[in-house]
Amino acid sequence: MSDSAPLSRRDWLARALGGAALLALSGRAALAELAPSGALPTVTVHKDRSCTCCEKWIAHMRASGFTVTVRDEANIDAVKDQLGVPAAVRSCHTALVGGYLVEGHVPAADVKRLLAQRMKVVGLAVPGMPTGTPGMEIPGRAAETYQVLSFDSRGGTKVFAKH
Repeated sequence: MSDSAPLSRRDWLARALGGAALLALSGRAALAELAPSGALPTVTVHKDRSCTCCEKWIAHMRASGFTVTVRDEANIDAVKDQLGVPAAVRSCHTALVGGYLVEGHVPAADVKRLLAQRMKVVGLAVPGMPTGTPGMEIPGRAAETYQVLSFDSRGGTKVFAKH
């Protein structure tokens, strides 16, 4: 800076908050694995190597236009702990997409809606493994009614969609 007057407390605070906001946004963008404009972001799926239903959910996401990266994990619960997935909403696999967590067999259409709406939540989850969710279809067996929940950093949930 040149010979300008010292910053007032108000100016200093405004600059500090602006810088903090910029850092937060840039960090979220890095976490989001942002795709080119108009394209869907990459989905990174953490799963147990032997889980076949996870592979079916991955196929569902790819068929819905997502690019998917798969990470087979030796200890999926440790990954869920590290990512902050609340125990009450856990399922078999955890995905990161567009800055959000997606836990379990969430339909791709719900993930797309979350990305479009940019809701202030940590992610979406289908707790457990209900029959009829993407990847959990069983021929000759009717799909269960299930809910997709949004969840926050404290583990609070709200119904995002009903199927």
